[in-house]
Amino acid sequence: MGAGSISWLLAQTFWVGGLWLLHFVVLPGLEKMGLAPMLVDEAGAALRPLLVGFAGFCGVLQLAVLLQETGWRRLLADLRGQLLLTVLLGSLVFFAVREFLPQQQLLLMFSYLVLAFCGLLLILQPLPRGGRGRQRLG
Repeated sequence: MGAGSISWLLAQTFWVGGLWLLHFVVLPGLEKMGLAPMLVDEAGAALRPLLVGFAGFCGVLQLAVLLQETGWRRLLADLRGQLLLTVLLGSLVFFAVREFLPQQQLLLMFSYLVLAFCGLLLILQPLPRGGRGRQRLG
């Protein structure tokens, strides 16, 4: 496994795992512990933007690794490229809605879940092998 594949796996593990862990484990766990619903909502409101920003950053990193393998021409034909571009778009939508339409909580949650499910679909795709699509110099 090359450095590209390793960085792909590491980034994917952190951002996809983080999104799923927060929404389906941490916040329900806080509710089950008996914390006030308003406190759980505040924790979610504080942590979700951090994880979405991290997902966007990791999506850019994964997109760079994928570009090394496929090049620009085949990026949109590859399902991994489509999913990563959807992740970047979902991150941008999340922050745009948060900035300009903060009362639209349903749209914020939809953007967050789009990221989570795109990450889940991305996990099912094969790893980039690094350098297969292009010849390396030297």
